[in-house]
Amino acid sequence: MSLLLDNQFKELPPDKSIDTKLFLETVSHLPSFFDCLGSKIFLPIKSDINGNITKIRGVYQEDPAKYVTLQSILEAEREAHAAEWPKVGATLALMWLKRGLRFIQILLQSLADGEKDENNPNLIRVNVTKAYEQALKRYHGWMVQRIFTVALAAAPYRSNFLKSLSKGEEVKEEDCLANVRQFLVNYTTTVDAIYEMYTEMNAELDYTV
Repeated sequence: MSLLLDNQFKELPPDKSIDTKLFLETVSHLPSFFDCLGSKIFLPIKSDINGNITKIRGVYQEDPAKYVTLQSILEAEREAHAAEWPKVGATLALMWLKRGLRFIQILLQSLADGEKDENNPNLIRVNVTKAYEQALKRYHGWMVQRIFTVALAAAPYRSNFLKSLSKGEEVKEEDCLANVRQFLVNYTTTVDAIYEMYTEMNAELDYTV
């Protein structure tokens, strides 16, 4: 079975509200995605995602009945922290988490769309580079960017990466990519909804680390 399809995201309701408990249960399986990239250089992204999930879960567990949706958490923190918000609590953690989720989304979509380096078709460097430049690079200072430059060069072979997504099974490339496309449907909708929520609530911050 596919690593991605084992823990698919649920379809969102018409109002695009995101159930906090379901979101945390599903997203908690995503850090293992970075193990498929092979190099330990990707561990900082995995660690960052894990840390932000833990922070959001901590807030949720304080009052599950109050924090039924991600939207309700942001609204409550905005009311409670006033001038400090949105650079506080689960709001800040989810802001960074969604960027890591966008990185995964763009990388997988690029693969599903068949984008590749024609001179090195069995490398995914072009896909990882696109994901990093569109999702994370603008929020990183020069030192972090240099680390990721090394990470991009350490990206695995396309065949090895797809095999890892298939949990080590020998799966035809097109079948693996079909699984990726299936996973992306609800995943992309969820990530887009989080971005829209931050835009609508004016919760987005644009600073570098």
